Amino acid sequence: MKIIGARAAAAALPFDRLIDALRAQFASGCEVPARHVHQPSEGMTTLIMPAWVPGGAYAVKVVNIAPGNAAGGLPGLHSTVLLHDGATGRPLALIDGDTITARRTAAASALAGSYLARDDARHLLVVGAGRVAELLPAAYAAVRGIERVSLWARRPEAARALVARWRRQGFDARVAPSLELAAAEADIVSCATLSTRPIVRGEWLREGSHLDLIGSFTPQMREADDDCFRGAGLYIDTPEALDKSGELLEPMSRGVFVRASVLGTLAQLCRNEVPGRQDATGRTVFKSVGTALEDLAAAMLVHGPMA
Repeated sequence: MKIIGARAAAAALPFDRLIDALRAQFASGCEVPARHVHQPSEGMTTLIMPAWVPGGAYAVKVVNIAPGNAAGGLPGLHSTVLLHDGATGRPLALIDGDTITARRTAAASALAGSYLARDDARHLLVVGAGRVAELLPAAYAAVRGIERVSLWARRPEAARALVARWRRQGFDARVAPSLELAAAEADIVSCATLSTRPIVRGEWLREGSHLDLIGSFTPQMREADDDCFRGAGLYIDTPEALDKSGELLEPMSRGVFVRASVLGTLAQLCRNEVPGRQDATGRTVFKSVGTALEDLAAAMLVHGPMA
């Protein structure tokens, strides 16, 4: 069994290859049971997320969430992915799960953007300065000709540090002093925060823009206000988003849209079962909550040929 750490896992997941792998996996599908949730100790929650291709690869991600770790200077989340041969059960690789999660999350947003953002989208606004947010310019640059990156984050020092790293990567990046003004100029607005109330307002978004919402993965979380959805084409990564994300649950509770308003899932886009962007002036919104399918696809890419 291979043991693959964060550095090696990241090197094996360049965004062009990872996006292609996700596109192929969403198109072909796999088995994704509901995640298991356990509390092995007070103050810690464990998620167990399996996915497999029948008779092929089989991956299980274990995510341990311990918010109290911050008091001891430790990260609040740790995860691993164990990849098996699905036919024999033989363990193939133990992989750093934090790296897989961050990179597949950014790649899934870029994959959706390849269908929903305008072909001439050049200006990306990132909202948030965390692990996933840091990866978004590189991910989107794999599908669109990104020429300018703006960043808005609650902590100015974190925003300045992240912009400096992006500049070293070759991006024309700058801190946005005003989220409203930056959102009004951006072709793509990608939010990766832990916000529990709306940050982005629909009245700020320009005609033809694409809004990518990553952060809200519980019913209590929001990144966009109701106006972001009004008049926009709405897409989701999986149907689970409609039951899990406050981003969708709250507007639905007020009749802003209904379940049938969703124009398609990421799998349907990848299978060409539904159209993506239809014109240059309409706004699009993509809401993701993540799926173990993405972990499986990334783990197989990290491991390489299974023969």
